[in-house]
Amino acid sequence: MSRAADIAPQNPAEALVLKTLRLTWPFYFVGALYVVGPVLAWVLGGLAALSLYLGKAIRPDLRPRGTIPPVVWAWIAGMAVMLVALWVGHVDWGLGLKQTIKSSIGWAKGWALLALFPFVGAVLPIRREILVRGQCIIGLWTLALLPILVAAPYAGLPEKIFTSPLKAVGGPGPEYFSVYFFTWDPASWTPRWQFYAPWSPFAALLGVVQVCFALEEKNIRWRSIGLAAGAAMILFSKSRMGLVGLVACTVGPRLLPLILRGWAWKALAAATASLAVIGAALAQAAKDAVATFKGARADSTRVRETLQRIAGERWRNEAFWFGHGTVHPGPHLVEYMPIGSHHTWWGLLFVKGLVGMLALLVPLVWQTLIALVDATRSKRGHLPLGIVMTMILLSFGENIEIEAYMLWPGLMILGIHAAEVAQDSRQRTATGKMLPCAAN
Repeated sequence: MSRAADIAPQNPAEALVLKTLRLTWPFYFVGALYVVGPVLAWVLGGLAALSLYLGKAIRPDLRPRGTIPPVVWAWIAGMAVMLVALWVGHVDWGLGLKQTIKSSIGWAKGWALLALFPFVGAVLPIRREILVRGQCIIGLWTLALLPILVAAPYAGLPEKIFTSPLKAVGGPGPEYFSVYFFTWDPASWTPRWQFYAPWSPFAALLGVVQVCFALEEKNIRWRSIGLAAGAAMILFSKSRMGLVGLVACTVGPRLLPLILRGWAWKALAAATASLAVIGAALAQAAKDAVATFKGARADSTRVRETLQRIAGERWRNEAFWFGHGTVHPGPHLVEYMPIGSHHTWWGLLFVKGLVGMLALLVPLVWQTLIALVDATRSKRGHLPLGIVMTMILLSFGENIEIEAYMLWPGLMILGIHAAEVAQDSRQRTATGKMLPCAAN
């Protein structure tokens, strides 16, 4: 299977990317994934910067695609502002030099990746096909290991296998360096699986990313493997957010071209008119669905909502512009979960204030608009739009910066897509300039 319709790397950057994707599960087995992501980002980021600096002097297969697209500059600027906001917050709250250095290293392993990987994708000649096939290879590993993982709780095997010594490098918590068969859900005392992610809800969103990538695979066997693995990750993680993402982030981008067709507008007009009759029933059904969705894991919903409320109140009253500099321990009411966790936007407001929140919001909205417009025109925009939709969905239930180390293939796709759109824009501009000359 691995030799079918093989895709060979055409340069060292592609070889490194494909090798890293192929070794995702082995890296997980030794608890190294949290280390691999940032190292890959800075190595490839340095290579991309060198490629831009040397230009035509570098070997031909590593020459840059072109100039850095504006939206990638926005990511770079936004993540730089994150670092400044972090420093200001630490100074405001007197957190000391040691804590400032530690937090800056955390920025280099988290927020910085949201700029580095799009930068790498926009500059280095890495093809989409390499990333798509690499994700499907991860899927093959997942399907091969799935029977063992599923049988583990019923065979009496332990939840956690071990925690890697690599935790000494520092990180958000030991779970980022731990290897699990499964975990027990404390609410229902049933097993949940997290695969190669630190916890189950994040595994579900990685499953959504897996499906988005697999839909782009041209080889039907690899596509089937990727789709099956992504669906398994979503279902066995038992995450509500994953089920929403499976539908919204895969079907949504492929429905966008319909808005350019006349019959779709007529159908929309008819549906809008029918709301006068069935609107109330639909509204009630939607409310019931939301209540059922929240009630599926009521304890989790309560803790998250309370964390968000506390974070919002303390942000407004204590640190509006630059935040508190770091997360704070939560009370017993939220099971001692850190204030500023479990939600990217409330977390940003609490830790880095309004400045930090805008530093993420501006490039993310810009990237989303680019993907939205392109998805309505061509299939090229489907995957990047699916990725940004998944990131947005993830941001409302997780802290996206501490999970960027696993989202890097999607972030690289955003950079590749930005470069493709920028190249189209340059070509249209060049054609427009040539037309008057031709007429003369």
